[in-house]
Amino acid sequence: MSAPGGALTRRSHFPPRRIVCLTEETVETMYLLGEEERIAGVSGYAVRPPQVRQEKPRVSAFTTADVPKILALEPDLVLAFSDLQADIAADIARAGLAVHVFNQRDIAGILGMVATLAALIGEPVKGASLVDRLCARLEIVGERARTLPRRPRVYFEEWDSPMICGIGWVSQLITLAGGIDVFADKAKGAAARDRFVTPEEVIAAEPDLVIGSWCGKRFNAKAFAERPGFDALPAVKAGALYEIKSPLILQPGPAALTDGLRALERLIRGWANADAEQPAL
Repeated sequence: MSAPGGALTRRSHFPPRRIVCLTEETVETMYLLGEEERIAGVSGYAVRPPQVRQEKPRVSAFTTADVPKILALEPDLVLAFSDLQADIAADIARAGLAVHVFNQRDIAGILGMVATLAALIGEPVKGASLVDRLCARLEIVGERARTLPRRPRVYFEEWDSPMICGIGWVSQLITLAGGIDVFADKAKGAAARDRFVTPEEVIAAEPDLVIGSWCGKRFNAKAFAERPGFDALPAVKAGALYEIKSPLILQPGPAALTDGLRALERLIRGWANADAEQPAL
């Protein structure tokens, strides 16, 4: 039934029983909290855990959503992310639904998202437990990083044209795993345009290790190495050009702090240990 102006009228519940997640990190968090039965709809990009693709209806991309389909699911709560979904959130709010927009950009923000989501669904204890487990993992990786013989200079590329370096949580995870993010200052920028880099800046940074994670397409190491002037990069000379799939590292949620961090650590430790085995010149 619709109210005047087309707004939806229905009885809401607390804790919410039906939740629509417009980005993948809240989906994974709900599963990790053991509350997946409450999920009524998900983003088409949701792939963690794998069964979500069979279990839950898809109602959105990232910057677009099927609002009528969302309304038909009669959710008590819709979860969105950042200014990129502001228009979607506004349309849903105008239709009479409750919307919470997260905007985490660093590790602390990711942990805060987990705790806040757990509180929103009435399960703060479960949220605290999950945060503790994630923090324990971060501490273990940090301890291991202190044993590295050397720390590589790392250039993380989030997009190729324009060239965009890694966002805040990625930069922090590189540091935690034992690397040195060559664009750590740019990583503090919230907007993608704040993290634009030029070829000249990359050449001047002299990265030992390049990690590509082009959101939505495969990292092309050959094309990267063939950019003008990039043959001088230590990483190109050594063939240290690698990919981490974007769902693992560019999702501002548990994936980044678990499998994403594990992938970073493997590459950084591999470089550091291989380098240590080389004879001194």
